[in-house]
Amino acid sequence: MAFTPSNNGQSNQPKKNPFRFSLWWMYAIVLLFLGGIFYFDNNSVTKQVNYSTFERYVEVDHGITKIVVFSDKKMVEGYLTDSLAQKIFNNSNYQAGKNIPAKVEANIPSADKLSEKIEQWRQSGAFTGEVEFEQASQFGNILWSILPFVLLIGVWFYLMRRMSGAGGGGAGGGGGIFSVGKSKAMLFDKNNADKVTFRDVAGLSEAKTEIEEIVEFLKNPKRYTNLGGKIPKGALLVGPPGTGKTLLAKAVAGEADVPFFSMSGSDFVEMFVGVGASRVRDLFRQAKEKAPCIVFIDEIDAVGRARGRNAGMGANDERENTLNQLLTEMDGFGTNSGVIILAATNRADILDKALMRAGRFDRQIYVDLPDLPDRVEIFKVHLRKIKTAPDLDIEMLARQTPGFSGADIANVCNEAALIAARHNKESVSKDDFNAAVDRIIGGLEKRSKILTDDEKKAIAIHEAGHATVSWHLRYGNPLVKVTIVPRGKALGAAWYLPEERQIVPSQVLLDDICSLLGGRAAEELFTGHISTGAANDLERVTKQAYAMVVYYGMSDKLPNLSYYDSTGQSNMFTNPYSDDRAKIIDEEVSRIIAEQYERAKSILQAHADGHHELAQTLITREVIFTDDVERIFGPRPWTSRTDELFGHKDDNEPTPPPIDDVDATEVESK
Repeated sequence: MAFTPSNNGQSNQPKKNPFRFSLWWMYAIVLLFLGGIFYFDNNSVTKQVNYSTFERYVEVDHGITKIVVFSDKKMVEGYLTDSLAQKIFNNSNYQAGKNIPAKVEANIPSADKLSEKIEQWRQSGAFTGEVEFEQASQFGNILWSILPFVLLIGVWFYLMRRMSGAGGGGAGGGGGIFSVGKSKAMLFDKNNADKVTFRDVAGLSEAKTEIEEIVEFLKNPKRYTNLGGKIPKGALLVGPPGTGKTLLAKAVAGEADVPFFSMSGSDFVEMFVGVGASRVRDLFRQAKEKAPCIVFIDEIDAVGRARGRNAGMGANDERENTLNQLLTEMDGFGTNSGVIILAATNRADILDKALMRAGRFDRQIYVDLPDLPDRVEIFKVHLRKIKTAPDLDIEMLARQTPGFSGADIANVCNEAALIAARHNKESVSKDDFNAAVDRIIGGLEKRSKILTDDEKKAIAIHEAGHATVSWHLRYGNPLVKVTIVPRGKALGAAWYLPEERQIVPSQVLLDDICSLLGGRAAEELFTGHISTGAANDLERVTKQAYAMVVYYGMSDKLPNLSYYDSTGQSNMFTNPYSDDRAKIIDEEVSRIIAEQYERAKSILQAHADGHHELAQTLITREVIFTDDVERIFGPRPWTSRTDELFGHKDDNEPTPPPIDDVDATEVESK
């Protein structure tokens, strides 16, 4: 934040408070006070002795010049002569002529008996000095009895002051421990700096349209109410992590000219009973006072989980009470005119049905992963502050990142800038972005990992098998590059550029399975044995084959059947089919995988020479690209799989992830 100098040349920076209370100040004051008392009450040299010794000092040494009797404490003080004082204190603690009296103290049986003894000493001439009878000072006793309570009260006030959040912000304000039930929502208004606007939110055109309409409801409500319409009470943002749900809410806060309350669902959760419901009431009380306004609750699933789902496993009654209060405030007997609730979650399937009904969250806005045009726009937003090379192709970057969320793309841009800076470049080029994508998908390169020649050859044959099979499949994913340099947990990896589709035909899934099995098939054909390096491939193949049979109904023996439960309420301990049906499912999965494995082996046998040349190139150069594969096998006869299937090009949901890797730990244990 910059401060503009005023006309008189002085800075407008806020002055710091010169005084700040601290508990250590109280400790220092108490110590100084006690030290002062000790200094003023102890300006003499004193020694504690027993009563018989005190009698000897009087009767034998004749060294007592004055006696002071404290009857209430049953104690006597005797002031010493210089000669006896020097003898007792050995000239170390007492020096004559310093006007510091030396005395001894002793406990006495009673003041009456001591008076009789003093009278005997006078008659015998052993003592001729003065005798005083005094009451002991009560100040010390009073101080030591009151001081602990004073310190306790001071510490209590200090802790209450700290707990009240003095000097902090927040809508709840102060109030000490009594403010535990206050709302923790942060209040934003139009005067806040560092605003996020809809210009900062790329893509998400449909979601932004609905969100912008909500802002327009508050800015110009008569436009809608004149026709008899009612302003929506709430909107729920649903979508995978990193897709921009919270960013959209920040944009609403920046665009709306109304107060904006923001808090997380976990802010309602507290260890004290009834605190969550109290915070909900306080939040809506503040919102009604500031109406028209917007209330945003991030990660609402922290308090909005369906009630009674885990009744037999110890449900959280406090969370349910908080949810009940939230339901009442959103649509109860009271009115919330002018208060719109925004909420965000990536777990909408576990939210309570009463929370999802119309009248509470009237709109559910699905924020999906960005498709190709949206990714282009997201790259443009994040590249505003990055110095890029003039020849950078943003559309190609978007095509290389299918399935990436907005947060992932922001990470790619930042990682590319860091890589360029690491190599002392003046701008970020295409190679830096490719390295950033490789770093995020596959992990960091580990060229220091030592591989034997046999392992290196096995990995090259495995990866060349993937590339060969994929190149000769009609619906195989186009190859980007293949490497046998260890990266992350993988000892080798192949990058593909899958075409994005809304729906995926069965032949595309079968080609994907065949391509994934190409590595294992190449090992069996060209090395004579198989290894553990295909563990990741086999895991993905098995999951995809089961999905075809159990979810998509793409089996010959079990056609048009799906056992997928989209509600998320299925019993995890039982299957929705019988044991006989499970046996048929296993047989169909095994059949699909076996057929595609034999298909991959036949492709490799037909192009064995090209596979060997590709594997040798990998061993020599460690990295090959599309041009190398095209030089060996020739151009692919299929230019666009989507055009052949549907007659048009469609950029949407990605097919399975674009990386195929070899599991590091399993290859090394070969």
